[in-house]
Amino acid sequence: QVQLVESGGGLVQPGGSLRLSCTASGLTFSRSIMKWYRQAPGKERELVASIVNNGGYTEYAESVKGRFRISRDNPKNTAYLQINSLKPEDTAVYFCNAHYLLTGVDYWGQGTQVTVSS
Repeated sequence: QVQLVESGGGLVQPGGSLRLSCTASGLTFSRSIMKWYRQAPGKERELVASIVNNGGYTEYAESVKGRFRISRDNPKNTAYLQINSLKPEDTAVYFCNAHYLLTGVDYWGQGTQVTVSS
C-alpha cells in the first residue's frame, strides 16, 4: 500500500519560513516524480513545484519562483518544500503527489495546512 505523509505545516507570520516534508512508502521512491500542490479555500488545487526522480530538474509556478525550493532525498524516501518569504496568499493546504513512473499512477498525501497570518 502506497502512503505519502506530509508534515511541517503550521501558523507562521508574513515573511517567515517553513519546510514541508513528504515521506513515501510502498513504492520505489527513486522512480517517482514528486510534486507539491496547494489548495486555498474556495480555489482550485494548483501545482507549485515539481522535481524529477533523480532530482536533476525542478519546475516552479511563477507565483512562488525565488521563494520556494523543492528537493528530495531518495535514500530517505522524502521530498521537501522549503518555503520562504511567506505571504498571506500562500495560506493553503499543501499536498504532495508522487507520479510513479513504473505504473503511471498518481498518489496523494493527506495534506498539511500552512497559514500565514500576523
